[in-house]
Amino acid sequence: MGYFFDSSYLILIPALIIAAYAQYKVSSTFNKYSKVLSSSGFSGADAARYLLDAAGLNNIPIEIIGGKLSDHYDPSSKVMRLSKEVYYSTSVASIGVAAHETGHAIQHSEGYAPLNIRNSIVPAVNFASSASWIIFLLGIVFFHSTMLINLGIFLFLFVVIFQLITLPVEFNASNRALNYLEQNRILDSNEINGARSVLRAAAMTYVAATLTAIAQLVRLILLSQSSRRRD
Repeated sequence: MGYFFDSSYLILIPALIIAAYAQYKVSSTFNKYSKVLSSSGFSGADAARYLLDAAGLNNIPIEIIGGKLSDHYDPSSKVMRLSKEVYYSTSVASIGVAAHETGHAIQHSEGYAPLNIRNSIVPAVNFASSASWIIFLLGIVFFHSTMLINLGIFLFLFVVIFQLITLPVEFNASNRALNYLEQNRILDSNEINGARSVLRAAAMTYVAATLTAIAQLVRLILLSQSSRRRD
């Protein structure tokens, strides 16, 4: 039981606090600016369609997806999916989110390198995130195998790398979104500030996820060192 309830959990506490705050911040900021309607009268779907067409991406459809803040661009099928709240709403928050996803679509069309790298390693990361802890625990608890322990740590490193690559992808998409909205006069200067607040809050969730992954990696390394000392 010592492997599951030990002092190494303390490493995770700051990252988990930041993650909880980030989730609260993105929810509260989105709710705040979802009440501020844009003077242009554009809905999230209107803004996304306008920006996609302006970028020559007329072939990318916009679909409605269930859930709250489930909005995303799917590069595999070249489809943008917006939640109902974002699709239909004319709020500053919804337009900001829709423009952010448009930023991802344009990144994809331009061959933005960090996005291409992230997309290429998704299958490996999906496997690594599931297998790393299983292999690590098999090595440290059942077989006392340094090879399995190190393999688990190595696999989890893919998760950390994925999170690190995600940061420039998300920040770039947000910067593009704000520039597109301003250049095309979809939002005025005051409304742009509101959209910026929403996208900054959303960016915090990615920073928090990266910090949590790094903290987990450090914890795995410390547990492996502790195991070696006991052996």
